[in-house]
Amino acid sequence: MPVLDKTTKTQGRMQYHIRCKPGDVGKYVLLPGDPARVERIAQHLENPVRVAYHREFLTYTGSYKGITVSATSTGIGCPSAAIAVEELANIGAEAFIRVGSTGGLQEFLQIGDLVISEGAMKCEGTSVFHVPDTFPAVPDLGLTYCLIKAADMLKAGRGFRYYTGITASSSSFYGETQEFIRKLNALKVLSIEMEASAIFTVARQRGLKGAMISAVSGNMITGDVIYEGENPGLVKGWEDEIAVALEAIYLHEQGGFLR
Repeated sequence: MPVLDKTTKTQGRMQYHIRCKPGDVGKYVLLPGDPARVERIAQHLENPVRVAYHREFLTYTGSYKGITVSATSTGIGCPSAAIAVEELANIGAEAFIRVGSTGGLQEFLQIGDLVISEGAMKCEGTSVFHVPDTFPAVPDLGLTYCLIKAADMLKAGRGFRYYTGITASSSSFYGETQEFIRKLNALKVLSIEMEASAIFTVARQRGLKGAMISAVSGNMITGDVIYEGENPGLVKGWEDEIAVALEAIYLHEQGGFLR
């Protein structure tokens, strides 16, 4: 009995969730969770155009140093992030950089610091629909190298600190118990967020590139968190990570490290 192949059915046409079609997005796409951060990214692009806004998925496309770059919000969590990557891939996107917020899991991390993921623990259920649970969620090496190189270039002038290491992706913001946080801290996991492992997994399975840079929103170990009011350190971190991600795209397009 024939059954529906969703990828074949949706390839190269108007996409069901993100409402974008071929030609609407560039090869490189930045993936924040929050639609408001797409608006922030657009301010860093030349000639940004709002392409579509449907559900949690807001998309802008513009250019950076002559390279077409798009930004699409993924909403919160791995399921919607995986949908965004699948549908963006269906219309021609090839490289995805999550630019997000992350909770620090080591005492030395401060609000506004940047974290570049070398691999993500899959503390979520979306990735197992694509790969066995033992399959690692790892970013593209070349794209990640370009993030590190760009961060090295920009850190002195912009005044930020950055770290690289293993991160974790969780399915439940409020399900992250004290015991769970202590376990990740003991494993030397740098930080936790809610999307990267699925982005890495889906991109890898489709032969594409995924990477992540995130700004520390608070420290889960020291209790230095801001859940109400403004968080100016995090806002600066967002600006810094956007600058790093865009410069990494430029470096990658110029030859980077690995293609």
